[in-house]
Amino acid sequence: MGLYDLIKRDYSEELLDRFLRYAAIDTTSDLAVSQERIPSTEGQWALLRLLESELLEMGFNNLDLNASGHLIAKIPGNPASGETIGFIAHVDTSYDVPGEDVRPLVHRSYSGGAINLADGITLSPANSPLLERYKGETIITSDGRTLLGADDKAGIAEIMTALSWIRRNKSWLHRPLEVVFTPDEETGNGMSRFPREKLKSSYCFAVDGGEEGEMEIECFYAWIAKISFSGYPVHPGSGRGRLVNAVSMAAMFVNMLPRNESPEATDGRYGNYWAHEVRGGIDRAELTVFYRSFDSEGIERRSKALESLARAVEAAFPGGRVTIILKEQYRNVQEALGRYPNLITRLRKAVLDSGIQPIERSVRGGSDGALLTAMGVPTLNTFAGGINFHSRLEWVALPAMARATAVILNLMQ
Repeated sequence: MGLYDLIKRDYSEELLDRFLRYAAIDTTSDLAVSQERIPSTEGQWALLRLLESELLEMGFNNLDLNASGHLIAKIPGNPASGETIGFIAHVDTSYDVPGEDVRPLVHRSYSGGAINLADGITLSPANSPLLERYKGETIITSDGRTLLGADDKAGIAEIMTALSWIRRNKSWLHRPLEVVFTPDEETGNGMSRFPREKLKSSYCFAVDGGEEGEMEIECFYAWIAKISFSGYPVHPGSGRGRLVNAVSMAAMFVNMLPRNESPEATDGRYGNYWAHEVRGGIDRAELTVFYRSFDSEGIERRSKALESLARAVEAAFPGGRVTIILKEQYRNVQEALGRYPNLITRLRKAVLDSGIQPIERSVRGGSDGALLTAMGVPTLNTFAGGINFHSRLEWVALPAMARATAVILNLMQ
């Protein structure tokens, strides 16, 4: 019996229990707060402290939970010598949809077809074809009111279950390990205070991908634009020729973003940009725009285009002012991973040894792994099994989580 079969048979219920326990904690991150405070929300601390206590209960005592919410566990190898490798997952969930009071639904022996959720929302093979793969298996969905949190609590549950395997199978040989749980991955700010000097791993694996078997060999370059619009408030009764409305300025800017370069209009290797958040009033408005590309030239072109839009809005609103700050979030990991071909080979073999063919993809997103790679620790992203991330239709199949756990253990050997 292979490792995957053993995990599926003997550890599926532990995997499920862990995932449901973690998913129940509201760890929604807050983009605005994360500019000043990491973690940006108290719920993230609740999960980090729970993980710390569970690691201690397993007997892993070399732990460091710092003031910025980075939990690092160091686990001696068996034998003690050898190259140290790391595994990373994030505790926060997306703020794009509600993440409070998550109530996962467990569908044992899924029979196929549509699953009716709250508020008229339906999950079905029509809008999520991968469901067909898991007929007769256990799948977990949200109840339709919130996201599920498989991004990335499935990854956390899988890493923790792999450590549980190590603790119960004391003669099982594995490398020295480091496990890292991070805050605020979804805001892009969680790694800004990461204590790189405390990490000894030669390389890491981020358990933060999607479909079963997926390995992410490339990601976007990601940038963020923070755009401020300063208006000139005047009573609307006497505003002719004088009033400058910052809300109208922000609206014009958003409307000028190319629709053919939006996330909903692009796929494959086409980059995009989109308005992510807008706040404010007549006097002042703040707009956040995210933009992505697989190549640095695409980022440079979009950066210049955003600057041009800012000047166009100023020209259209005499007396108004637009300021724009552009900031890099993460880089395409291919920049660094090209120098470490053995890392890709190692992950490919770990997936193959779990019993399936790897699916190698250029992912239209990124993770803390990209940021860690930029810090000098090459990090590949591997699957956690979740589907429809950042959505009320998010779901994960329990066999995919078992497979991910097997892959983690293969990498640890």
